[in-house]
Amino acid sequence: MSLHARRVVVTGLGLVTPLGIGVQQTWSRLIASECGVVSLKDLPSAHASLPGFDTLPSQVGAVVRRGGGQDLGGFDSTEWLDRGDEKRMAMFTQYAIAAAKMAIKDANWEEITEDQKERTGVCLGSGIGSLDDMANTTLSYAESGYRKMSPMFVPKILINMAAGHLTMKFGYKGPNHAVSTACTTGAHSLGDAMRFIQYGDADVMVAGGSEACIHPIAVAGFAKAKSLATRYNDAPQEASRPFDRDRDGFVIGEGAGVVVLEEYEHARKRGAPIYAELKGYGLSGDAHHMTAPPENGTGAAMAMRRALKAARLTPADVGYVNAHATSTHQGDIAENRAIKAVFDGHHNSIAVSSTKGAVGHLLGAAGAVEAIFTILAVKNDILPPTLNLHNFDDNGEFTLNYVPRKAQEKVLSAALTNSFGFGGTNASLCFAKVKESSERRS
Repeated sequence: MSLHARRVVVTGLGLVTPLGIGVQQTWSRLIASECGVVSLKDLPSAHASLPGFDTLPSQVGAVVRRGGGQDLGGFDSTEWLDRGDEKRMAMFTQYAIAAAKMAIKDANWEEITEDQKERTGVCLGSGIGSLDDMANTTLSYAESGYRKMSPMFVPKILINMAAGHLTMKFGYKGPNHAVSTACTTGAHSLGDAMRFIQYGDADVMVAGGSEACIHPIAVAGFAKAKSLATRYNDAPQEASRPFDRDRDGFVIGEGAGVVVLEEYEHARKRGAPIYAELKGYGLSGDAHHMTAPPENGTGAAMAMRRALKAARLTPADVGYVNAHATSTHQGDIAENRAIKAVFDGHHNSIAVSSTKGAVGHLLGAAGAVEAIFTILAVKNDILPPTLNLHNFDDNGEFTLNYVPRKAQEKVLSAALTNSFGFGGTNASLCFAKVKESSERRS
């Protein structure tokens, strides 16, 4: 059986983001041009021995609101976790469980048989995992030694434990897989899950990414690498500004995005809701630099072209690209050059936006969260805006429609979403409106 014989569709969505808890809250605020970036100055350090955020050059972040409950836009672990889970799970795992529960409920895949559980898998990763637990345990060990160590320390910091806990909660016995490819993690998770279904390893996959690393050590590390925005500490909602002339780095963010992917005929036969089809997945490596892309964006272009080839689509079929664009000077230019190269001859018809102006850069969760934004764009024919985009560089690089500041309506047949990570790892996913198979039409 060829890979294209098993089509993969999206039947469930779940989000935990700085804009809200759940898809409806997040999407409605995104389309309304609202922003989830806040000041970190008053956010307490999780350990008394650590200096706070107010000592750092970058003091802004896209933070998931803690407490208050979903109805008020806050994350309350008691709404999503079983008793005792909070002590066993790192925060990135808690976010992942919450987003996964939303997606599974949305897909109506909660009450299933043992045979169905054996055909359901999980592919869920994180870029950094629980830096909070690593940092705080290191400090506690230095102060008190072995007697203060928690037996949960190692299980909490393992990247694959979000996937592991999810399989145990729901009894899924298909592939149990975790990706950790820096800021490409979420996209790789969805793409790998797609292939598990195409190869027949599963009929249903719960896939996504999660991150909860807004910690002084993480911010300090990225700031030392000259990656973070530092000029907007007193105006946090203006700090993340993809493609804008005055951008000066990304804004660190946290959250989770999870989708339910399903073989098309399997979804159709059970009457599942279908948001879009995941038609293509492209990967590449820059082989260039630890943190910076090549100036011409060749690796990014290669990933996009491979996704289109896998989808059996041409650039003319695609109306929107959800860009990785993090608001760094070099990265935004390189990706823009890649997009213009791939869509050469179609510059007047392609729209590009980066949702990081609203939610910051969610690192390992970014690819999954932005995939959901792309899915909703295709389903609803709405382009999410690029916030804080007021002025382009004077060098003439940015000549496309970047959906500045306000959402736009546009009928979409297909769209791409890009994710790139440190180490030169790239991925692109292609989503499209679902068309009935030729077998059903005949």
